[in-house]
Amino acid sequence: MLGEKTSSCGPAKYESAYEIIGPIMVGPSSSHTAGAVRIGNIARQLLNENPLYVNFSLMGSFAKTYQGHGTDLALLAGVLGLTTMDDGIPNAKELANEKGLQYEFTKRVLGSYHPNTVLVELTGPSRTVKVLASSLGGGKVEVQEFNDYPLKFSGERPTLVIRHTDKKGVIADLSGFLYQNGYNIARMANERSKINGEAITICEIDNKLEETFLSLLKKEIPIINEIGLVQTK
Repeated sequence: MLGEKTSSCGPAKYESAYEIIGPIMVGPSSSHTAGAVRIGNIARQLLNENPLYVNFSLMGSFAKTYQGHGTDLALLAGVLGLTTMDDGIPNAKELANEKGLQYEFTKRVLGSYHPNTVLVELTGPSRTVKVLASSLGGGKVEVQEFNDYPLKFSGERPTLVIRHTDKKGVIADLSGFLYQNGYNIARMANERSKINGEAITICEIDNKLEETFLSLLKKEIPIINEIGLVQTK
């Protein structure tokens, strides 16, 4: 083992020296730039439509140094769909203005999380998503909450995020359908709402999910009313 970095869901494992050094990226920092881009990108994928407005609530070192380290540009770039290797990151504010994306940055205490933590509240034409996530170093990130559900995932594997009715057999049907279509579940987690009879399930998958599969999934499992997909970027 080359090293560990503690996160709220346990130690983050590093499999090579390149992960400790950090990813190929536009600088200056793997934590404040690369991780921030990935957090913004995850929020954009979960929204799954062109964003119109975003509020970034930053805490800890993110809140103290976000302008000097370019975290504001990195978060905006991710929300706009850019990746860590995109040369357009330094021009993210200009690009946001061109795309008609309104944005603001605020500072607040979000809880007992890693100091590099941000709440992304992203709104598109038809929906809003809330992603609370931390940048752990070396470009690694961890989503802490999605739409106020305490669901943790890294975005390092293709990840399905599914809102569904909370009733018997749903998870069995979902896992069976994935198996029938040749997908192996690396990790699954479920959180239930006590208020509206809904739940959210996340499935981290070993291989890339095709868009056609999502359309088929909606048809074959009618209880699903919302699907988010995060593909590794």
